[in-house]
Amino acid sequence: MRDLFDKIYKDKGPLGKWAEQAEGYFVFPKLEGPISNRMKFRGRDVITWSVNDYLGLANHPEVRKVDAEAAAEWGSAYPMGARMMSGHTSLHEKLQDELASFVHKQAAYLLNFGYQGMVSTIDALVSKQDVIVYDVDAHACIIDGVRLHLGQRFTYKHNDMESIEKNLQRATKIAEQTGGGILLISEGVFGMRGEQGKLKEIVELKKKYKFRLFVDDAHGFGTLGKTGAGAGEEQGVQDDIDVYFATFAKSMASTGAFIAGDKEIIDYLKYNLRSQMFAKSLQMQLVVGALKRLEMLRTRPELKNKLWENVNALQNGLKDRGFDIGTTQSCVTPVYLKGSIPEAMALVKDLRENYGVFCSIVVYPVIPKGLILLRMIPTASHTLEDVEETLVAFSSIRERLENGTYKRLSASVAAAMANKA
Repeated sequence: MRDLFDKIYKDKGPLGKWAEQAEGYFVFPKLEGPISNRMKFRGRDVITWSVNDYLGLANHPEVRKVDAEAAAEWGSAYPMGARMMSGHTSLHEKLQDELASFVHKQAAYLLNFGYQGMVSTIDALVSKQDVIVYDVDAHACIIDGVRLHLGQRFTYKHNDMESIEKNLQRATKIAEQTGGGILLISEGVFGMRGEQGKLKEIVELKKKYKFRLFVDDAHGFGTLGKTGAGAGEEQGVQDDIDVYFATFAKSMASTGAFIAGDKEIIDYLKYNLRSQMFAKSLQMQLVVGALKRLEMLRTRPELKNKLWENVNALQNGLKDRGFDIGTTQSCVTPVYLKGSIPEAMALVKDLRENYGVFCSIVVYPVIPKGLILLRMIPTASHTLEDVEETLVAFSSIRERLENGTYKRLSASVAAAMANKA
């Protein structure tokens, strides 16, 4: 019998093997200063494209004021206990009612965290007789939720309607044998590619197949649709989403999440979500802060308008300069380049040190080998000057990538990062 830890000593994992070179700079970097379009990294001012503060609420003075007042009034402990036992308040109910109204659903229920809530919701929705069908590019929280499922589950090719239908056919045969049902899971916006899930086309399949649709709209909530209700509203199918999920960690610049749907469904979930039944209630300062943020989503359309002004300027500027940004249909702006992981490290170091541009790097195994993804998140806090500076920087780094500069630098950068230079 081997030691359980043998695998830890011998194989650090596809990302962990780069820890010595990467930690503290490329992963686990320390951005400092107020959350904004420009922050500090290692003492330098950088244009920050890696913060999910879509509407610029994180440091909005009205939001900061309410957060501070709520902390002073309630502290960080109240209410104590789980919602079902002693942690329920009228303000939790008020926030739920307002969230349900905002996303055009009968009812909503608060979740402490998005990741935890997604895992638990999937677990509560299905039994071993049921079948789950989900996108192969689904977020890790969906994948982990599906892993808890004791029944059959199938992935379909990303946003591929033919693959979705084939898997629904397979799922239907199994569900007819087991007496179960089918849960289809998509994202409203896929957080790496920026593509919207094909919700309208998926809803059309309800005419042929019997399934329920669960949508993770973390990146669509507050950014898409006429009122900001998300990808379902954008595509005209919000009413056909059976269970709607969103987090406060993006547009709301806070902590927490919620699910929404028909009242009977939400009532069932709130009595069966283990992550909420056996966890402390969302503390009052976050609830009060979320009420203020939601009010601003409803009443300040100029925030979303400014966000999209910056999104369009950045994405159009990148495309005009010949960059591959895939088929994004959201604020998420991926820039795809060809290169190795060491080249990607050299490229990002150049961007940060010599151009004052900070964006996140994504490499294998999150994306295929040989590709570098620079993932950018425009926000309402950015300016058109930020966009122009960044476009100039990107034109320069692409030229250096193509002429082999980063390939020559990659060995020295890896060595320098290993020594924490």
